[in-house]
Amino acid sequence: MTYQERIRALREDNELLQKDVARILGIAQTTYSQYELSKRAMPIDYLITLCKFYNVSPEYILGLSDVKNQNQ
Repeated sequence: MTYQERIRALREDNELLQKDVARILGIAQTTYSQYELSKRAMPIDYLITLCKFYNVSPEYILGLSDVKNQNQ
């Protein structure tokens, strides 16, 4: 699973809209949409913010692991 698919799945699993996540990141909804659609690469600081918000490891979002966090 790509990180784009992971951030979308995490958003949907948490019943959030793109505008909700965009607000958390302090960006426009259209910018966040481009991350999910693979039209724009997501900056590392946004990755860190999403890891903290969803309480998951960077490896999980990046698709390098299926374990959501290191405590599992």
